[in-house]
Amino acid sequence: MKKVNSEVELDLVFKHNNSFFLRKIFADNEDKYILNNYFWETVFVNWIKIVKNKNNFLLKELFVNKKKFSLSFEIVDNYEIANLNQKWLDKKGPTDVLSFPIIIEQYIKNEIGYIELGDLFISLEMAYKQALIYKHSLLKEMLFLASHGFLHLLGWEHNDQEELDQMLSFQEYLISQVDFS
Repeated sequence: MKKVNSEVELDLVFKHNNSFFLRKIFADNEDKYILNNYFWETVFVNWIKIVKNKNNFLLKELFVNKKKFSLSFEIVDNYEIANLNQKWLDKKGPTDVLSFPIIIEQYIKNEIGYIELGDLFISLEMAYKQALIYKHSLLKEMLFLASHGFLHLLGWEHNDQEELDQMLSFQEYLISQVDFS
């Protein structure tokens, strides 16, 4: 993992359910990182550091003097993400990633020493199917979905193709900074 030099603390609440599908995937898959709390904490800390150092980032003024962040990240199955999708977004069926940002204007106005980023959910079932479709590893798909959800937590939107292309480009950069050697 490439380290970015800066002090950042992350309170990561990481969960995954113990569904039959999850157990089946990992019985067949040797990818030890996906359900590893330390791995995800390292990934998100590095991504926060990158965002803090990016001059033209959307919320740079919010991040400049902040060193403490909190994030909830949960890996779920299709059943759970479909329930969340219906309950909170009034959409039927499963999706691959859901982000529920918490960043509010009060963080900018007050000298609060931490930032609660929000909640991020990824369906491992959807990630698995998409990894097969795109012919890459499950871990790469999980990083893609995590980076996409992470940017949404930071306020990034893609209302048109140009915004989506910019977001996807930045996601690829974030993912490229994850090194396993």
